[in-house]
Amino acid sequence: MLQPSNRAGDGLLETLIHRWLWFLGLSSMFLWLPGASGTTLNCHKTCVCASNIVSCSKMNLTTVPTGLPLYTAVLDLSYNEIIKLRSEWTPVKLPNLHNLLLSHNGLQFVSSEAFIYVKHLRYLDLSSNSLHQLDEFIFEPLVNLEVLLLYNNQITQIDRSAFISMINIQKIYLSQNLISRFPVELVRERSHLEKLSLLDVSSNRIKTLPLDELQILPAWIKNSLYFHNNPLLCHCDLYTLLAHWYIRKLNSAVDFKDDFTCILPGPQKTQVGVFELSGDYMNCSTFKEKEEEAYLEQTLTLHCDTKHRNMRKIWMTPANVPVTPGSNQTAKVLSDGSLQISSVRSEDSGTYSCFATSETFNETIYVVLKVFNFTMHGGGDTLNTAYTTLVGCLASVVLVLMYLYLTPCRCFCCPNKDKPRGEDSIHSSMLSVTPTHGDPTLKAELNRHVAFIDSKDLHGQNGKLNPNGDENDDDLDAEAGSLMTGKRKKSVAESISSVFSDTPMVV
Repeated sequence: MLQPSNRAGDGLLETLIHRWLWFLGLSSMFLWLPGASGTTLNCHKTCVCASNIVSCSKMNLTTVPTGLPLYTAVLDLSYNEIIKLRSEWTPVKLPNLHNLLLSHNGLQFVSSEAFIYVKHLRYLDLSSNSLHQLDEFIFEPLVNLEVLLLYNNQITQIDRSAFISMINIQKIYLSQNLISRFPVELVRERSHLEKLSLLDVSSNRIKTLPLDELQILPAWIKNSLYFHNNPLLCHCDLYTLLAHWYIRKLNSAVDFKDDFTCILPGPQKTQVGVFELSGDYMNCSTFKEKEEEAYLEQTLTLHCDTKHRNMRKIWMTPANVPVTPGSNQTAKVLSDGSLQISSVRSEDSGTYSCFATSETFNETIYVVLKVFNFTMHGGGDTLNTAYTTLVGCLASVVLVLMYLYLTPCRCFCCPNKDKPRGEDSIHSSMLSVTPTHGDPTLKAELNRHVAFIDSKDLHGQNGKLNPNGDENDDDLDAEAGSLMTGKRKKSVAESISSVFSDTPMVV
């Protein structure tokens, strides 16, 4: 009798326990539903909520609404009157918030602790406000930020450490501000270069650029590096930089070619187009692509500098032979798409082609290689062309000196060397010769000296010189007659020579 009674009591107790657990579970599910009761779960009355998007745009707000839902992923506060973003604008963490829009608010101040509770932001829009400066470590908590919009503000100063912690940043828009210094730290730090794909500092007050550092940047950054509409100082290096980018068809140079201007040196501060500097303004040299240079037996790496990352790359040698893995070629393609040539040879010279492809873009890069015909340390069987030329020049100088100073029978061994120089001088210095003929009748004629005389002394001589100025016309006519009758001697026929010769012959 007692046993059935005990079984009935146990069953009733089990039923009550199950119902109580079901009620607790249902209550818990209700509390965790989006939009359930609680100040941090309800959509604000001045905002519009759609799923995880909370839009409070154009509500004439002066402060950020409190009690935002914890599930908020996108928060739009644009077109309001929020002039200060303090550290307590959100008293609780918003772990799911990844887009924050605060444009067109007249924002003048952003606290250095304003982003502590929103560390997972990936997109931050602070454009079209009244910000004047970016302080030190202002964006330090935003290690996941990918896009930062700061254009159309009044920023004059950017602290060098303002972006130091943004290791995942991809795009930064700083155009239409009052910035006078190019933020070189963004392109100098390798931590930024790993992800950075766009930097816009156009329409500011930048006068000088770190040209050397910009030139060595990879093409995918230069392709989206915009600095047009700045009062840059004209310089041929600036023209060379942009001319190279234009030839490579980089978007930053092609799309805004007419907007790249600079200020000519001088008090008038004349503004001209950068691409016009190769003309009459500064006569800058026309840009030509630089060749890659290598030495014999050197290991060289050629880079396929494409406008986009992570492209599939295929190399072709100057002989139009593809470089394939596993072949016995001295060239091989590295993991990053570069071409490595081991033990460079003379026949490796020429134009290499890199065909880069992706799902949406194709590009061909040409690299010209010039191989010097000697090793880097001067070894090898061949000689440097410049060195050979120098040796040839030195040998020529030695031969000339030997000819000038070691030629036998100079003036000191000539006949009549004791004769006073004044006797044979008319208007110039004398040049003597060494007689080469044994005919005694010609010795007196050959021992005469050459002199340069005025044209007035040539009258009546039929083009022949009068060395001593005192010969009569009869003697000259007799000599001319002998020449006309075929009695011209060999010494006379060879009498005309250069005044620079050491042994000139005389007339």
